[in-house]
Amino acid sequence: MTKILFVCHGNICRSPMAEFIFRHMVTEAGRADQFHIASCATSTEEIWGGVGNPVYPPAKAELAKHGISAEGKRAVQLTPADYDSYDIILGMDNANMRNMQRIFGSDPQNKVHKLMDYTHRGGEVADPWYTGRFDVAFRDIWDGCAGLLATLE
Repeated sequence: MTKILFVCHGNICRSPMAEFIFRHMVTEAGRADQFHIASCATSTEEIWGGVGNPVYPPAKAELAKHGISAEGKRAVQLTPADYDSYDIILGMDNANMRNMQRIFGSDPQNKVHKLMDYTHRGGEVADPWYTGRFDVAFRDIWDGCAGLLATLE
C-alpha cells in the first residue's frame, strides 16, 4: 500500500481538495485498496483546542461541483512522525515546502515534492483563500493528482 500525504498551510482548502480528488481518482481507477491518502497543515491556524476546522465551504462547494465530497474532514497538523508514516509527501507551494523542511528537519529519502511537479507546467497551486479562484485550484490539483497517479502506475 502506498501512503500519500498532501500538505498545505491550513488544511482547509488545497490539501483536502487534493486528498479527496486523489481518492476519487484511485477509486475510479479501481485502485482504492492500493493507497492510504490523507492531508494536513503546516500551521495550527485552523486548529483550536485540538479540534481542526472543517474544509472551507467554497473548497467543499468546488469539489461538490465535480461530484466529490469532503464531508467529515477536519484540519490536522503535520508532525515530524509523519515523515516516517508516508511514502510520498506533497506540498502545494514553496512556503509549504519550506515549512515541511522546518518540521521534518531533512528529507533523506526524497519523499517531499510539490504536487505541481507532477504536471507538465510545474509551479505552485495558488492559495484560493487569497485568490478566490477555487476553480483554478481545482484544475491545478486535478492535473497534479492525475500526473501523480500516472507516475505511480
